[in-house]
Amino acid sequence: MATKPTSHITPYFTAEQADQVRAALRAAGPVEGYASLSDLVVAATMREIKRLQRKHNAGKPWDPVPPGTVRPGRRTRAETAASEDRP
Repeated sequence: MATKPTSHITPYFTAEQADQVRAALRAAGPVEGYASLSDLVVAATMREIKRLQRKHNAGKPWDPVPPGTVRPGRRTRAETAASEDRP
């Protein structure tokens, strides 16, 4: 069976978020069918992608965007502060 090529994306979590991700994987991962952290993160991310596609793209997949064309990394302190100021 041929495997699909993979691409590497690194999400950044706060320490508290990362603790909860690991705890959820340890507590419920095997029961829910997640063998690894990657399995859990990919499944959760793709559920959100499907929701966004339904809401913003008539339920259809978007055209692929090649690596290096979206901003990597975490938000700046100013961006984080501005988002916390919003209701």
